[in-house]
Amino acid sequence: MLHTLLLPVLALISCLSSSTATQSNVVTCGSILKLLNSDYSFRLHSHDVKYGSGSGQQSVTGVEQKEDVNSHWMIKAQSNELCERGEPIACGYTIRLEHLTTKKNLHSHHFSSPLSGEQEVSAYGTDGVGDTGDHWEVVCTNDKWMRDAHIRLRHIDTGMYLGMSGRSYGRPISGQMEIVGLHRPQHGTRWTTAEGLFIVPKDKENEHEEYAHTEL
Repeated sequence: MLHTLLLPVLALISCLSSSTATQSNVVTCGSILKLLNSDYSFRLHSHDVKYGSGSGQQSVTGVEQKEDVNSHWMIKAQSNELCERGEPIACGYTIRLEHLTTKKNLHSHHFSSPLSGEQEVSAYGTDGVGDTGDHWEVVCTNDKWMRDAHIRLRHIDTGMYLGMSGRSYGRPISGQMEIVGLHRPQHGTRWTTAEGLFIVPKDKENEHEEYAHTEL
């Protein structure tokens, strides 16, 4: 009899636990994270080094080291729109990624990349303000962008997918990999979240922000 009475309670606890886990695993606006390429295991990176060809804008590369602070990016809404801190990012939503150190946005345009001749990816803007070349669609298969899921980022202006060409630079950035825009969702275009400071969606009852900190 007691076992029968406990079954609905246990089911409710299990449901609430699952819901909480899902909430804490979703990627949200305002979170600061590192993006790991699922095919090459390199992190999306930038630094105050300009391309010597193409646009001459700030370069974007891939690095293997997970401790590098220049691999942090903050998730924002597209230009002239707002998303609340802690608001879950839906699949199909358009975002900007602001490089935390230099305050420039992940950007692409019709310039050729220096090593492979694919589409160049750069960091552009001033204090987080750029243009429509900073807009990326989150392509994923769930309703929301989940931290453990593989996603793709499609450039809105050109339709290219953020990826790695598989080619590495020489000096002065030896070992860093070329980041490019690719025509198709092919090898090198899958990404997942790595270390970061993730803002957990607000509890509707308590209306406070929580943080999931996974930085090493």
